[in-house]
Amino acid sequence: MSRKLRFGIMSTARIARNAMIPGILKSERCEVKAVASRNKEKAAELAKRYHIDRHYGSYDELLHDPDIDAVYIPLPNHLHKIWSIKAAEAGKHVLCEKPAALTEADVREMAEVAKAHDVLFAEAFMYRYHPKHARVREIIESGEIGELRGIHGSFTFNNASDKGNVRYSQEMGGGSIYDVGCYPISAARMIYGQEPRAVTAHAFFSEEHDGVDMMVHGMMEFGSGLGLTFECGMWTYSRCSLEISGTEGRIELPCAFGWERMEHMSQICIHTPKGSREEKVGIYNHFALQADAMAAAVMDGRPLPYGPDDSIRNIRAIEACLRSARTSSRIEIPPVEDKPFHI
Repeated sequence: MSRKLRFGIMSTARIARNAMIPGILKSERCEVKAVASRNKEKAAELAKRYHIDRHYGSYDELLHDPDIDAVYIPLPNHLHKIWSIKAAEAGKHVLCEKPAALTEADVREMAEVAKAHDVLFAEAFMYRYHPKHARVREIIESGEIGELRGIHGSFTFNNASDKGNVRYSQEMGGGSIYDVGCYPISAARMIYGQEPRAVTAHAFFSEEHDGVDMMVHGMMEFGSGLGLTFECGMWTYSRCSLEISGTEGRIELPCAFGWERMEHMSQICIHTPKGSREEKVGIYNHFALQADAMAAAVMDGRPLPYGPDDSIRNIRAIEACLRSARTSSRIEIPPVEDKPFHI
């Protein structure tokens, strides 16, 4: 294998153009070798913009390129499964945008195919690679905010006027839970270190937007009386925050899942009876850190920080939220009893 992990980008989607490709270019151990699109002109334009060696007018062409080690898949949600499987079958490692797929069964199949072809599969929740989350873990473990009591997460924006957007298609896996609700759900699982037991979600479904969930308020139950309350939406004012409450204090992350690009932006705010303070861990490109974690797993054999196990458990919780929202009922989430995937 080459000195750097060579990525092929499957799509010219906005997140690829403006976030993932620049992140890979800033990473230490990765490079973008090629970009593919169903529209070859778009692929050529993006390749020229970032001085990428190769461009293709189909995803299959990219998968047949022997100089590609891994692919990044930011396609619409309903296409994640088919192209992750095709990539694995072509011997490419897979970094797939969240949500990994639309159902637990689909994610399991993707993980099984990756394992069968001896390639890595990871879901691209980039925010988890930012050092501020490791620092939050340190603060919690220090006991400064006491025993954990609850988490509240908000991830919302307003893009409702763009009715042709893939987010507003049920068939394509649209809706706010899939798009942004998955973030506070994954964060609560990460912080608590356990899986949710049940969820109750209330949603606003918009017929103007193919009946997808445009705003959701949810409550997720964990063990030991812990819980997550969250809101996610695509037709409301923008928020991107996480608050962790303990018996002796709380931690606020004003930009929990986003990208702090300015030094003045708040990162970690701690409030206790002794007072309030803000900590900064620095400005990092978490897309670059995510890519380098993938490179370390592929080239050094280090375990993926978040592998197929995590993706399976996360989609299980997401599916339960959607069922609850659709049926207006509390949904219990069965414990995971199967053996984990080790790829």
